Amino acid sequence: MSVVSQNEPVGPTIDDEQSFVQEFLEERGDRPSDVRVYVVGDDIVGAMRRHAPDGDWRTNVALGGEVEGITDELESEPRRLAREATQVLGLDVAGVDLMSIDGSWYILEVNATAGFKGLFSATGISAAPHIARLAIERPGGSVEDSAISDLESTLDDSVPECKPPLVEDQGDEDVLGYTTRIRIHGRDGTEKAVAKSDTGAKRTSIDTDLAGQIGAGPMVGTTEVRSGTVSGTETRPLVDVDLCLNGSWRTVTASITDRSEMTYPVLLGRDVLEAYTLDISQTVEE
Repeated sequence: MSVVSQNEPVGPTIDDEQSFVQEFLEERGDRPSDVRVYVVGDDIVGAMRRHAPDGDWRTNVALGGEVEGITDELESEPRRLAREATQVLGLDVAGVDLMSIDGSWYILEVNATAGFKGLFSATGISAAPHIARLAIERPGGSVEDSAISDLESTLDDSVPECKPPLVEDQGDEDVLGYTTRIRIHGRDGTEKAVAKSDTGAKRTSIDTDLAGQIGAGPMVGTTEVRSGTVSGTETRPLVDVDLCLNGSWRTVTASITDRSEMTYPVLLGRDVLEAYTLDISQTVEE
């Protein structure tokens, strides 16, 4: 996601995904903010105001945004909009992002996979038991209100011991080779690939076709990269993807570029390699 001026061209698609352009709404004040409302079924579980970090306009908690609980202060109009937006899209659970400009409320985004760590930090309420109750009651079960009250004040995101490993053990988990087998995950699925390590690259990059296969995204910005084959620089989109290296998953902001002429569809840059020991004598067969 990035801000563009009216004079900047925007292509209809980015890596085979439809691009969208919407009006940039700007609040009065030095620090941008918006409101996220969590809707489960027909109920509003909680609401928080998100403040953008210094020097940025994006309010995402993952980017350093600060949050404050406003559930009790939330007016009737944003409550109505949040419920209606969730119902129109046929969602059972949604995080609806809203902004008030000059007294009028606008819907910015409806997120069907909104995390709720930020909500818990701001309000002390976890959406998890409310989602579980909806899943139990939808087919005819029942849940006591007292059980929800007890559980919503805790947030346990630990990994169960019974969870099976996602990949086979590859030996020393802190060592990567010149080439390494990885898994890469996006919105549309997970693919296996062989990645090449390159300490000369600042950022990890993935091939355009592979990005399309896994549904990499959403786009979080762009970066200028000096090309080794042509003069000048190349503008590349940046997307968040999940990489599994030596059995451990991590989220990486990677650039997308055409690597069809390269042997390996993924290039691991220093943003990933700095956390590992590199042994260039280690390679894997494709």
